[in-house]
Amino acid sequence: MKQSSILLCCLLFSVTAMSQKAVISFDKKSHDFGKIKEQDGKVTHVFEFTNKGTAPLVVSNAKPSCGCTTPSWTKEPVEPGKKGTITATYNPAGRPGSFNKTITITSNSENETDYLTISGEVIPDPAAQKASSTPAHKTYLITMGDLQLSAKGGPFGTVTKGAGSTLDIDVKNNGKQDLSLALEGIPAHITATIKPEVLKPGQEGKLSFVLDTKKCATWGASVDNPYVIVNGKGAKLESNKLNLVKYIKEDFSKLTKDQKINAAIVDIQPVRVAAGAIKAGAKKSVKVKINNKGQYNLELRSIINNNQELTVKAPKTPIATGKPADLTIDIDTKGQKEGDYKKVITLQVNDPENSTPSIEVSWTVTK
Repeated sequence: MKQSSILLCCLLFSVTAMSQKAVISFDKKSHDFGKIKEQDGKVTHVFEFTNKGTAPLVVSNAKPSCGCTTPSWTKEPVEPGKKGTITATYNPAGRPGSFNKTITITSNSENETDYLTISGEVIPDPAAQKASSTPAHKTYLITMGDLQLSAKGGPFGTVTKGAGSTLDIDVKNNGKQDLSLALEGIPAHITATIKPEVLKPGQEGKLSFVLDTKKCATWGASVDNPYVIVNGKGAKLESNKLNLVKYIKEDFSKLTKDQKINAAIVDIQPVRVAAGAIKAGAKKSVKVKINNKGQYNLELRSIINNNQELTVKAPKTPIATGKPADLTIDIDTKGQKEGDYKKVITLQVNDPENSTPSIEVSWTVTK
């Protein structure tokens, strides 16, 4: 009888231990530094989290997407109900313009991977600007016949919806005849000017582009590809195509207190999708449930998917409270070798506290 009691106690202890899990829960997963001055140096934000599980939580790594970001974190185990921190430090030196960086958090939580984002806009150091503008010599890296360009495009940067941004490309006539310039394929949300429209031999000019996000239907990252027309030629030629890159984000700074309280709250289940074993060359579909735990409708602005193996089918939006929607992810293993794979998809939504939630998809390719 005594042995039976001991065995029962051991069994109960084992079951209890197996059922204990750590659960990391962040107060917020994104932070906007706003406008910061380059000359003021590094900026820091502390993300606070709580262990809402029943076992000690250990953060094993915090990996930044860029060397400009330095993370540090609570190294000791965080007991259930206790708090810990992830500190993100951004160095703006030599990085004028908008930025949006990600930190990947790895822990023994029920969700092993979490993602934090920091963003903002670096106002250039006037002294550095003056020094960089002193040299009169310009470098032309791109050639389109006799036309030389300083670049084949460029970034508008991260721009808040409703705001604008500009981009200039220097041009030069390196030939012996006049060059008549034009642009084709300019979308409605970009205004382009050419000065001068006719370049004489040896003359320099400029292609200027102004982005108006109010007229842009897309969110997140996207590229516009107008063509440079030289003396009536160049339409649809790959050599004459420009790449104008932009990332449009939501402006939450103007929300009222009531709007913030009642804002949409995104809840994705699961954030880590294990698709299991897939035979080489085969396909498999998995689904993720998107819930709205806020009061206002949840809008899915864009899906950032840079993985050729994955195709994402977005649900119809808006998503009302209590009416979850399915996001379908199709996995195609064509051309993949045997082994484990892990990819990340990022969504852009109108949740002020978590505007860029991520979904991790993993699978194993077998024979």
